Amino acid sequence: MSGARGSALAILRGQIERIETAEVVHQQGRVALGHSEADSALKGGLARAAIHEVFCEGRQGAAATGFVMGLAGRVSARRPLLWVRQDFSEVETGALSMSGLAELGLDPRRVVMVRAADVESALRTSADALACDALGAVVLELWGETRQFDLVASRKLTLASQSSGVTGLLLRMAAQPLPSTAETRWMLRAAHSPPGAMWSAWGAPRFDAELLRNRHGPCGRWIMEWNCDECQFSEPSTYPQPVAATSAHRPDPAVPWQRRTA
Repeated sequence: MSGARGSALAILRGQIERIETAEVVHQQGRVALGHSEADSALKGGLARAAIHEVFCEGRQGAAATGFVMGLAGRVSARRPLLWVRQDFSEVETGALSMSGLAELGLDPRRVVMVRAADVESALRTSADALACDALGAVVLELWGETRQFDLVASRKLTLASQSSGVTGLLLRMAAQPLPSTAETRWMLRAAHSPPGAMWSAWGAPRFDAELLRNRHGPCGRWIMEWNCDECQFSEPSTYPQPVAATSAHRPDPAVPWQRRTA
């Protein structure tokens, strides 16, 4: 083996080792999600310049999409967001709604949609996008089990993210988690929304978010509520039921039965 080739191989092995042993220090820091318990487990928030995976069952795709939109809104810091998805995803789950983004409090004008013909194209586009430091975040949406997304592909995305500082979010619907270099891994389910105001058709979005993998802290499971006005997650708010006011003129209290008989 030539010296140059051996040196390049040694450098690549060193990069992979730093990823797998979680020794990479993210200079870009972390962004708080707003949910105190989740942020505590994440050592202050979601790490930038890293890859994060969000899994869900097929029927939970809408909830997982909303959760990823919330994460992307937090980490993108008002910079453009690139969303890469397969054509097949649109057949299974439908097109993304720009009005839905606006309902979540996010600006749809900052979102650039890319429809890829196949998994290879989606992976290649995402890797190129993650290397562009003009973006705030890149979302890669893949449907079902894909043999193309293996540990090697995951490492490529992670290296691109670390070199540019752009955060990558992988939305995996109807797929089983496999070994990867992701910083965190989530399993998403829909949670019951609280009753909304009289003029609202629904309450605030709520997510049953389970943190399955966390390289720098413990895992956990929380109900996270999305605040559309502040564009951040929070603990579930309480909505006490209204109680009727006490009447101003009440009759005298009833005389106990024992006193009446006496």
